[in-house]
Amino acid sequence: MMVTVVKASQDYGDALTKSILFFEGQRSGKLPSRQRMTWRKDSALHDGLQIGIDLVGGYYDAGDNVKFNFPMAFSTTMLAWSVLEFGKDMGSDLAHALDAIRWGTDYFLKATSIPGFVFAQVGEPYGDHNCWERAEDMDTPRNPYAVSKQFPGSEVSAEIAAALAASSMVFKHVDLQYSARLLERARMVFEFADKYQGSYNDALGPWVCPFYCDFSGYEDELIWGAAWLFQATKNPTYSNYVLDNIHKLEKAVMRNVNGLPYSSLGGSFAEFGWDSKHAGVNVLASKLFMSSIDNIGSTPFIHNADKFICSLLPESPTVSVSFSPGGLLFKPGGSNLQHATTLSFLLVVYSRYLNQANRVVHCDNVVASPARLVQVAKGQVDYILGSNPLNMSYMVGYGRKFPQRIHHRGSSLPSVGQHPQLIGCKDGGVYFGSSNPNPNLLTGAVVGGPDIKDSYEDSRVDFVHSEPTTYINAPFVGVLAYFKSHPWS
Repeated sequence: MMVTVVKASQDYGDALTKSILFFEGQRSGKLPSRQRMTWRKDSALHDGLQIGIDLVGGYYDAGDNVKFNFPMAFSTTMLAWSVLEFGKDMGSDLAHALDAIRWGTDYFLKATSIPGFVFAQVGEPYGDHNCWERAEDMDTPRNPYAVSKQFPGSEVSAEIAAALAASSMVFKHVDLQYSARLLERARMVFEFADKYQGSYNDALGPWVCPFYCDFSGYEDELIWGAAWLFQATKNPTYSNYVLDNIHKLEKAVMRNVNGLPYSSLGGSFAEFGWDSKHAGVNVLASKLFMSSIDNIGSTPFIHNADKFICSLLPESPTVSVSFSPGGLLFKPGGSNLQHATTLSFLLVVYSRYLNQANRVVHCDNVVASPARLVQVAKGQVDYILGSNPLNMSYMVGYGRKFPQRIHHRGSSLPSVGQHPQLIGCKDGGVYFGSSNPNPNLLTGAVVGGPDIKDSYEDSRVDFVHSEPTTYINAPFVGVLAYFKSHPWS
């Protein structure tokens, strides 16, 4: 008798390990003795000192040395959601995932430690972007920027509340005291975000824009924060908040990073990322109502989550995304793989909720089973890991062929271990312009990805395609954990 062994498309376990390791390369502050990405060293050890507050720690968002707390908080929320959904599939990587979350939440406890203030950013962005230097050598202004009662920033505050609430659930059975501290702070920060409503675009626009301008309004973050607080507390105050305010998302007229109204791109229900939480809200909230058949039609969450799924499926009559010839999902805006990873995460999570409720999604005359959602997500994951026309992995250090010249200061400059002398602001330009591969491997980093024709230049200058970000990787952690334990889905 002959036994056929079917090989998984990719080594999802190896990719999972590396996707978490990436976060160690993005750490700011005093690095621990157990740091595995050893070419990185301590950096930004005096953040906040100029105003007498400890703001050391957290993450650099991408290839620069600024701490943008809005996308950092979203990345932390997504790491926490990844663990809540798929932690049991992570094996020995779970401990490292918890470390990655805690590195974020420890910093957010500092950033919210002064009542009436939430720190939204550390580092003067124009000065930082004018230099090509290692985080360890930084001599650019490390100005802290905060929102307050007089100058509110509901989106950044509510996203931090979401991150703290989601993370409190992660640590509930690991460190109960720490979990309780996170949850209490989440309540306080959410109350602040809701009581003093306004966008940090208005309060801090010259510094947060155009880098992480909030294009979709702050109402989605308030609802998202409340949804996570309900998940963590089961207090009906928060579920009522979601139900009472969800109509605001239906009426909101929003624009994406290109200034295009979302209504022309498939509607706000189809958006999810560091800026817009709409699809995430609907998928997360659908879990609460899907178990009761009586509730399925009484709230918009399941209806909108189904519409979101239909916007992604190639065979759906209401598909609103594009696909490259090789099958990669595309949406307007830069750093496209953020869409592939975040939307794949929601596909897999929603497929689980559908399975639990014994439901399918109807896209007019097309019926999509939970397995179909997983299949679409797997196509995106496999593409990113190398099943694409270039046979190239877009994760650094994974596979035989991967990006060598990523847009990342620390990766592209000689490490402190190799070159202890200071490399000044403009001295790094020769390395930025070099055609040589980066000397330091930022293992696990997923870059912005190829263009819609499946081509990739592998150029440091082409930051839209070659720059990694924390919010590309964070949802990918959960998706990879799922496929590690379901490799033949």
